[in-house]
Amino acid sequence: MAKRILVPLDETVQAERVLDMVADMARGAGATVRLLHVAPAPDNVVSDGRVVAYADQEGARLASEGLDYLRAVEVRMNGFPVESAVRFGDPVEEILAEAEAFGADLIVMSTKAASGISRVVLGSVAEHVLRKAGPAVMLFRATREAA
Repeated sequence: MAKRILVPLDETVQAERVLDMVADMARGAGATVRLLHVAPAPDNVVSDGRVVAYADQEGARLASEGLDYLRAVEVRMNGFPVESAVRFGDPVEEILAEAEAFGADLIVMSTKAASGISRVVLGSVAEHVLRKAGPAVMLFRATREAA
């Protein structure tokens, strides 16, 4: 049974569909869950040729918004230990780095309902994580209707 479960979330309903199942698994196994949000790497915010927010300020804003989102999700998962983390950069790289730092033995995430040429050409974050991850990965496919 998994004791350390990493759940990457991207603020979509599709990604959050795994939460009830993760909550049940965590309660049953006495596991710790870490929710992860990966934000884009912060950069200076420019308006009319003037910097209105420097990269460090933008990073602080994005981190705060990410943690607010994850804390709202935590409330729905009461009854067992839940942690939250926000990282910046490439989602695949950051999910894998967080899995290692957290010591995850399971990564649970939802896939998008992409199909056809877009899936072949672009791939998906979930598929890349599945191929590269050290711990086990459990994927749930979102339906087209949900997407």
